Amino acid sequence: MLKKVLSKCLINNKLAAFLIILGSISWSSTMIKSGFKYEYGYGFWGANGYDGVWHIALINNLARFNFENPVLSGELIKNYHIGFDLFIAILHLITSIPVKTIYFQLFPPFASIILGFLTYHFVYNWTKSIKSSLFALFFIYFGGSAAWILNLGESAFWSQQSISTLINPPFALSLIFILLGLIFMQKGKILLAILSFGVLIQIKAYAAILVLGGLFVSIFYSYILHHTSYILKIFLGSLILNLLLFFLVKNDGLSTFVWQPFWFLETMFAASDRLPWPKMAEAMLSYKNQSVITKFILSYGLAFAIFIFGNFWTRLLLVKDLFKKIDLYKIFMLSIVLAGTIVPTFFVQTGTPWNTIQFMYYSLFFAGILAGISVSQLVTYRKSIMLIVVLLTIPTSFFSLINNYLTKIPPAIVSNQELVALDFLNMQEDGVVLTYPFDTAYNPKQIPNKIPLFKYSNTSYVPAFSRKNIYFERTNVEIMGYNWEERRKKALDFFITTDIDKAGEFLNKNKIKYLYLVKEMSPLYGELFKVDSSKLGLVKIFENEVSIIYKYDKNFGGS
Repeated sequence: MLKKVLSKCLINNKLAAFLIILGSISWSSTMIKSGFKYEYGYGFWGANGYDGVWHIALINNLARFNFENPVLSGELIKNYHIGFDLFIAILHLITSIPVKTIYFQLFPPFASIILGFLTYHFVYNWTKSIKSSLFALFFIYFGGSAAWILNLGESAFWSQQSISTLINPPFALSLIFILLGLIFMQKGKILLAILSFGVLIQIKAYAAILVLGGLFVSIFYSYILHHTSYILKIFLGSLILNLLLFFLVKNDGLSTFVWQPFWFLETMFAASDRLPWPKMAEAMLSYKNQSVITKFILSYGLAFAIFIFGNFWTRLLLVKDLFKKIDLYKIFMLSIVLAGTIVPTFFVQTGTPWNTIQFMYYSLFFAGILAGISVSQLVTYRKSIMLIVVLLTIPTSFFSLINNYLTKIPPAIVSNQELVALDFLNMQEDGVVLTYPFDTAYNPKQIPNKIPLFKYSNTSYVPAFSRKNIYFERTNVEIMGYNWEERRKKALDFFITTDIDKAGEFLNKNKIKYLYLVKEMSPLYGELFKVDSSKLGLVKIFENEVSIIYKYDKNFGGS
């Protein structure tokens, strides 16, 4: 199948090949600079210093067949989809290519090229129109928000845009499997469609929910109008496989989504890093709390219109052909577009409310395909429309790349000195590492670039680059439902206690073997820690100008 797609795109349509190559370069540019060794150490752009480093830490564990949470030693991964990380871990084991190289430099161009090929193939098979396929490619690669008009970032209206697809690699991988499922549906290959849709729960749970919903709605069209159980079989098979894989990773039955209507609308205006309009935010909350119904409806209606208009922007051209040529695939995609918009409007995710906006990523992707088909019809009658659409769409991608990903100096780094320390720790025998818990007070806002990761964010860079689990870090623990507050308190208590027996008991109970300490953090406590290291059984095994590593011998000191 891939050979046929390559033939159609590269040989029969050079413009399609050009769009795929240009789009893939654009997408990959958000990733490939991160994780490289520069004169100052490893550099990280965008969210890669947080999300990327977390995935590397988790992948390293999975590659050792270790299913513990790398930032909460002794706790198994739970309430989390591990499909992408398992996929990269397998690639690492097969090829011996370093995990960070696969993650930052190899997977991005691979995924973006494959996504382009599959999109072209699906749309062409569906519409039999090269022009529709080309415009669909344009929108999936370059679709953006209206934020650039206001000189704001791409996610000013909350949702990330096409340019940031690979910043969330599980999202990109889930799109590949969704498109594969749709193509197999086109070819009547039920089992392969079920397999493609059925694994989504462990790649991206949001995708599984939306795809199953889209298939469910599509059943009515296929069964009632065409009297076929074809989609019903795919839906039931996909549902069963998703449920089976759902329990592959520990799940404690948490209520992942909670009812909190209009949270994104309210915070869109209230947050300084979105679309700051404090008076509007205050007015909305006032009308809501005082039950001023008319003004409540008007203000929230306006906010929702801005939310939709700002996020979808030129993709709203899909409405031109919204009710034309209704068929199975249009119903499936419109169901995802609607559901992916409605869910975050009324629900937020436990622990990290803004995570629910990821439903809309799928809405924007499929809205882009539908908009591409609509625009291709418009261009047939008025060629100037193409230029207008392109000029209104691409600034989001352009400015996002220029301002966030193609800057010479990265916002976050792991210095050469720390890399030496982490490499040394990596060479030691396995054991749990204790580090200073991240605190927002560490973040020096006066330094705009090259902030060390220990100051930049609650990031899992220590397990990522030492290949050892740490006692506590806050990365993603909220969304997975851990009791992290208690663990953080115990870690902080260790560094301030003067009771050597209490300190020894803490280290023994939690099987801590190493302390990885950054000297710059010591002013927070006055010194690295309060107890006498020699009496406690801590032996200094490494020190440079940035880091100190202690090894704990429980038979030497403590209780």
